[in-house]
Amino acid sequence: MNVAGKIGAGRRPGGRAIWLMAAGAALVGAACGSTASTSSSSPASVGSKTIPSVTVSSFTSDIATTMSQFKSLTAYATQNANSLQVGVILPDTTSSTRYVDFDAPYLTDAFADAGYTESQFRIDNAQGSDATELDDATADINLGAKVLVMDPLDGPTGVAIAQLAESKGVTLISYDRATFQGSNTYYVSFNNENVGELIGNGFLSCLTSENVTKPEVFVLNGGEDTDPNAISFAEGYNKVVWGQEAKTVSGGATSTSGNATLVGENFAPAWSNPQGGTIFQQAYTSNPQINASIEANDGLAGAVIADLQADGVKAGTFPTTGQDATAQGMAYILEGWQCGSVYKAVYKEAQDAVAMATILLSKQTVPSALLNGTTTDPANSSITEPASLLTPVWVNASNMESTVVKDGFDTASAICALAGATLCTKDSIS
Repeated sequence: MNVAGKIGAGRRPGGRAIWLMAAGAALVGAACGSTASTSSSSPASVGSKTIPSVTVSSFTSDIATTMSQFKSLTAYATQNANSLQVGVILPDTTSSTRYVDFDAPYLTDAFADAGYTESQFRIDNAQGSDATELDDATADINLGAKVLVMDPLDGPTGVAIAQLAESKGVTLISYDRATFQGSNTYYVSFNNENVGELIGNGFLSCLTSENVTKPEVFVLNGGEDTDPNAISFAEGYNKVVWGQEAKTVSGGATSTSGNATLVGENFAPAWSNPQGGTIFQQAYTSNPQINASIEANDGLAGAVIADLQADGVKAGTFPTTGQDATAQGMAYILEGWQCGSVYKAVYKEAQDAVAMATILLSKQTVPSALLNGTTTDPANSSITEPASLLTPVWVNASNMESTVVKDGFDTASAICALAGATLCTKDSIS
């Protein structure tokens, strides 16, 4: 599915007009000049190669204010070419609503505000198909894209696209999910281990607030079979809760605080919520003493909560965790089913990706204020790649209004339709 670059109301796609005016002026000059000379010169460069003084902390919900600083650099990088310069490929429309509701619109706005014309960028969605994602990458490269921004469906697809990009001399930005392949691959995302740490700290806090005096814990990890991010999340919360920065922790481990014991752990293949629910239910049936759990995202938490509700467990007695700050997750927090969720503001990630793409398109080095870290291959610690890492936020009832609701990520009406007006009023969600 192609989400074409759109120019919003009040925006004027003047790049092509400027190019035509410059070309016309050059022709007039040639006609009036001396015919005795046959020498020629290159067209005058447009724009400026100066990189705006932007850091990972610069990206706010006011996209235009930050991204408009890149207009001159965009003009320099593209030279007002009337052809594709940057291709973006999102993975699907089903694993998360974010790709349709947030990533595509925010990316479109960021490109437009940075001065790109409709012909200079393109956003596709692979619709959950590995073959389609690779085909989209091939099409973008054939259309002239010099930078690709892609969120890989899975590891093998990311590697295939990275190999293709490198063979064609195209710079690759792996968006949200890391791809450890190629010598010209960059990563833009939130700090994934920090995401896990927030989950871990939120969980330990919840053990106290819900008075779980002898926690017996089950951990439901994300899709570690397909997504390296899931491993980083696990390393983060395992470090905080069990004192072990590891993908897996053996049963019987005790917590760093809260007097918790690990009963067991497993992962949901390919982040499947139904399979995750089944895995938890089997563990809970075999170990009915389980009275707390750590989940890697809101979808898995929802699957666990459905099992708990079916088993007659009361809200506020069995801590669960999550990430993605979904409306359902927010409702579960207000209802007492879920401790909190990690919020990753997509508008920050979208702007970061476009800023990086523009700098790389201009063939310059990304400043350390943006390229502020590295990410490590969970399967091979000797493999790293340069990364721009944003800071996530733990959301619970106390800051829900000032974060996800204020940003418009989740509307109060959507949350309150699920949680009820009484709870929303109680926690000032409006």
